[in-house]
Amino acid sequence: MKKRSLKGPLLTILIIAGLFMLIGWVLSGNKKKNEEKTAVAARINAYVSVKTGQVKKADMALDYVANGNFEAAQQLDLSAENSGRVVQVLVSEGARVKRGQVLAIVNTDQLSVDLESAEAAYQNALKDKQRYESAFQTGGVTRQQLDQATLALSNAEARVAQSRIRIADAKVKSSIDAVVNKRYIEPGAVVAPGTRMFELVNVSRLKLKITVNEGLVSRLKSGDEVEVRASVYPDKKFLGKITFIAARADQALNFPVEIEIVQNEGQLLRAGMYGTALFNFPQQGDGIMIPRGAFVGSVSSNEVFVMNADSTASIRKVVAGAVIGDRVEILQGLEEDETVITSGQINLSEGSKVMPVE
Repeated sequence: MKKRSLKGPLLTILIIAGLFMLIGWVLSGNKKKNEEKTAVAARINAYVSVKTGQVKKADMALDYVANGNFEAAQQLDLSAENSGRVVQVLVSEGARVKRGQVLAIVNTDQLSVDLESAEAAYQNALKDKQRYESAFQTGGVTRQQLDQATLALSNAEARVAQSRIRIADAKVKSSIDAVVNKRYIEPGAVVAPGTRMFELVNVSRLKLKITVNEGLVSRLKSGDEVEVRASVYPDKKFLGKITFIAARADQALNFPVEIEIVQNEGQLLRAGMYGTALFNFPQQGDGIMIPRGAFVGSVSSNEVFVMNADSTASIRKVVAGAVIGDRVEILQGLEEDETVITSGQINLSEGSKVMPVE
């Protein structure tokens, strides 16, 4: 009986054992790498990524540019005063009209009848009063009756005056010197009191409406002259004068300002055009300026985060000064060469670890 050879099974066992050893070594290496990555991630996650900037002194250039639209200094919607049919329209769109000029005529036939009736009633009331006065002298009527006749005469006189006013109102007149920008009626149209008839725009006087921030509004006053430019005339300069500064800011904490154009040769500027006001102020010297976005919440909070040498964040109380564009003057609370955090503050608290990023 032959003895079975063990060489084949032994080799298979050795190969399988070697494979298991190799798999264990690979898994052990992967585990070590994963632990290292996890440790790195943990260190990174312990820091808050922020953007920073060095605190430096800069020139306090207070030049400021504000954009807005030109509007007519006077704009009026002229409406009908009486009911009736329009018998004449005397102007067309684009026509220049003077104050008091008749623009349209409404049928006055019914109004004339009303006036005749009122005048007849007035004459009767006048005669009644005269008779009552004569009778009162002889004791034929009482003082109360005479007073009633006097009152009736006054009422009749008022109705006559009212009828004459209504007839005068049938001639629709311009109340300003202007241009007819829109005409809403045609001859034959029937109008009622309040019906829009014309849109009048006084283009001889224009104003530029803009908004400025709180840092600038304190330096402005009514009567200041301002250089104005229009986007459609980039090479031309116009002169404006501040006529209105709002006493209260809008929801964006900006103050509405109106600038009347006092130099508009050839009436090149028109209502609705896009305009720019240029404010020039004397140089104010050096001052510490930081981005507006560095403030926690808003500029009014007077709080910013600074990054310390140990890469921690600390909140700092500051005193804000002038707001110039997207930068804010710091009067107190920061020194040169400190590092202020300009973005990412929403994730910070006192002592947070921070990591500056580009």
